[in-house]
Amino acid sequence: MGDTRRVVDGEQRSTVRPLRPAAPPDGGAGPVPRPRSNPASEPADQKAKPAAAKAEPAEPKVEPAAGKVEPAGEPVAGRRRRVPFAHAVRVPPPRQLAVGAARATRAWSRRPSGRTTLPALFLLALVAATATAGALLVPAAVRKPVAVDATTNAPVRGVPQTGAVPGATGVPVGPGTTGLPGTPFPTLTATPGGTPTGPVVGPVTPGRPADALAAWAQQVSAATGIPQVAMQAYGYAELVLAQTQRSCQLSWTTLAAIGYVESRHGSANRATLRPDGVAAPEILGAPLDGQGGRSRILDTDQGQLDHDRVYDRALGPMQFIPSTWQEIGADADNDGVKNPHDIDDAALAAGRYLCKGGRNMTIPGDWWGAILSYNDVRRYAQDVFDKADEYGRLSGT
Repeated sequence: MGDTRRVVDGEQRSTVRPLRPAAPPDGGAGPVPRPRSNPASEPADQKAKPAAAKAEPAEPKVEPAAGKVEPAGEPVAGRRRRVPFAHAVRVPPPRQLAVGAARATRAWSRRPSGRTTLPALFLLALVAATATAGALLVPAAVRKPVAVDATTNAPVRGVPQTGAVPGATGVPVGPGTTGLPGTPFPTLTATPGGTPTGPVVGPVTPGRPADALAAWAQQVSAATGIPQVAMQAYGYAELVLAQTQRSCQLSWTTLAAIGYVESRHGSANRATLRPDGVAAPEILGAPLDGQGGRSRILDTDQGQLDHDRVYDRALGPMQFIPSTWQEIGADADNDGVKNPHDIDDAALAAGRYLCKGGRNMTIPGDWWGAILSYNDVRRYAQDVFDKADEYGRLSGT
């Protein structure tokens, strides 16, 4: 052969290779289909052959003679042009795909299966979106603290079980002091009403028993900034609980920290503590209507304590809800009334609540569990811990 060329996929090559006849896929005998030829490109003598002659075995096809080059991009006669797979598959534009999917979905929704399945899928997506939005918009760490809820004494998960607790009891305030809060417990005898009798520092007045701690409270008040009236209430509650629930070992620093976080020691809403310990005017929290991160608690006292017949409201310096106060309220000043607006009664009731279930407040797990049962917000518990620890350091207890 002379110098011949052929064009394959638009590329010139100078090598001449005869085409091999294709074999059947199964290896059997039989005619092999040949590619269609372009009649216009066939030689005249090829066109003139009778049908019988065309049935003869095909001779190896020789490429056109040298100098005759097929135009680029056009297939050689008798041979198909190979097309890359990526160009062989036609992909509709995205917009056409979206329109087609929408039409298919609309048609499916009109069928019996679509009429039942599609609303269920939509409802499931709506519930999932609502739950996600609630988790993002109202995280537990930023919920506004609400009132005490005495619904359970079960241990709270996710709280520290080791480490120090704030304001541990049993540490003397100063040399030679006995019978004071924060010191080894004195020998007292509790009366049925919760009022201790026995050796305490200062004279026992017929009115307010906590006045017996006036000298101690004045000293600690100067060091911590806690009002003296409130300081007397917190210290007196510790002494009472040291006799009535000795295993609890609750420190006044924890009660003082709760009083600070809840009402700034009875000064919230422009209230002040009178010399008898009663907050004036009464301290009432916002309605517990489920708004603004608050819990939703319908009225439980017919408005007798919180003056609200629709929802409950937190009460007094320690912010009890009415149902909890009715369960755990105390009369610490011997006036015959369990008054949530009296810092004496409220501090002793808070101590009883924290000691419920046999808790030992010197054990970290019990301490954190007690505070979170008072208000199940981790940020709240951390604020109480920090303030109690501060009071313990400032007072030396």
